[in-house]
Amino acid sequence: MKEKVMNGLEKFSKAMLSPLSYISAAGLILVLGALLTSTSLSAMIPVLQWTPIKLLGQLIYNCIMVIINNLSLMFCVGIAAALAKKNKQQAAIIGLMSYFMYLTAGNVTLTQLGMLAEADPLVGLYGTGQSTVFGIQTVDMGVFGGILLGLVCGWVYNRTCEKQFKGIITQIYSGNRWSFTCMVVFSILFGFGSCFFWPPVQSVISALTDLIATSGNFGLFLYGFLERFLIPTGLHHLIYTPFQFSALGNSLTVGDATYTGSYIVMMMEYSMGLPFSDGIVWMYTGFTKTFGYFGIVAAFIFCARKENRKKTAAVLVPLAFTASLASITEPLDFMFCFSAPILWVAHACISGLFIVLLHIFHVTGFTTNLLGSVLMNLSAGADKTNYPTLYLLALCQIAVYFVVFTLLIKAFNLHTPGREEVSTETAGSDAPAKKASVKNAAEVQCVIDGLGGKENILSVDNCFTRLRVNIKDPAKLDEAAINKLPNSGIVKKGTDIQIVYGLQVADIKRAVEAQLENQ
Repeated sequence: MKEKVMNGLEKFSKAMLSPLSYISAAGLILVLGALLTSTSLSAMIPVLQWTPIKLLGQLIYNCIMVIINNLSLMFCVGIAAALAKKNKQQAAIIGLMSYFMYLTAGNVTLTQLGMLAEADPLVGLYGTGQSTVFGIQTVDMGVFGGILLGLVCGWVYNRTCEKQFKGIITQIYSGNRWSFTCMVVFSILFGFGSCFFWPPVQSVISALTDLIATSGNFGLFLYGFLERFLIPTGLHHLIYTPFQFSALGNSLTVGDATYTGSYIVMMMEYSMGLPFSDGIVWMYTGFTKTFGYFGIVAAFIFCARKENRKKTAAVLVPLAFTASLASITEPLDFMFCFSAPILWVAHACISGLFIVLLHIFHVTGFTTNLLGSVLMNLSAGADKTNYPTLYLLALCQIAVYFVVFTLLIKAFNLHTPGREEVSTETAGSDAPAKKASVKNAAEVQCVIDGLGGKENILSVDNCFTRLRVNIKDPAKLDEAAINKLPNSGIVKKGTDIQIVYGLQVADIKRAVEAQLENQ
């Protein structure tokens, strides 16, 4: 039972990484756009105020941000394709259609509830927790909705894509179209049901804001903890939005105008040269984004296997700078929030703790991103922001993240990036991956035969360096046949077989799949 659960979590984690792998490449591009559109930086570098440069910056930034802002759709399509055992492109298309059906079902339900509410004031659900996604007004479950829909789509597709019907009319629903038909039913029910079960969840989270606002430093800790902890559900917006962008009793009167909301007050105080108010503590959520993720990434790299450290650093370092300079943390968050939940809880605790420390030490420096923080604090002065303490706490947070994450990863042998196990039966623990390339169909067939043949192979997948195959009968495994195509080790975990091929693994996987399709 435990092995099945662990295998399920591993498959889920790999499916999550599929859409996120593109964000690694997009990270530094997004940072470039953020720098070109930074008002603080343009004040220091006049050439950035040139219209063509500003246009270029806006194009880069917004074209990447449209991906970040729609991670829910990316997860739905990417997870469905990653979980599909065959014809992954068909699963992805069905996932895409399912997502839009889910949004539309919610919209239709809300519309009808709204019409009912005009006659019955007790029906007011249509006015709760709505958002507009791709121009469709609906109850927004955020990333959680896309993840759940993608998981169901992949599961349904694997169990229905080979279903065949007889008859002139019914045969049109055979195969992939039967998978689509099943997802039509689920998407409609899911969209309809979300209008009823998600608003109460949102209401409970919203009710916590009263507790947070009246609980002093404990409330601040809870604020920081929940703002990070709830990211996988998308409900973290309900935590910080009421404080950061709504009137909280903080106000600033200039002439006949009164400005409310902690963010607006902070900017007005800064521009007028006034001391910052205590209400800016609600902006502290940017502190961990700006600094803490460097400690997380450092721990992941340090805990990675020696032969994987350079590759791990190449993937994660750009994401750390994306978090620090553009405040986009989701690519890193989803790399460990599900695969290592104990790290996720520790992450939320550390974030909450440092918000309390910032308040205790009377730090009022702006911390939304590294560049904005430095420029604003230097121009405002230490007397207004206490920025020397801010950056001292930043170094402390990086160190705390590094130490805590390193201890937890090693104590619980967590499978964070770069920590894939290596076979002790073949290659040495520090042996570099042998260069593998598919020269001909005979070599591919040797791998298939070594795995027990087509009838013994249940699924074929890959991570960054390994071919991952699930087989029926481990007794049919023939390592000598598999080794005819050079590899750096074979890892056996019951029916889960992993063959280390290095960076060429994607090509080998495609060749194996193509050979299986032709048999």
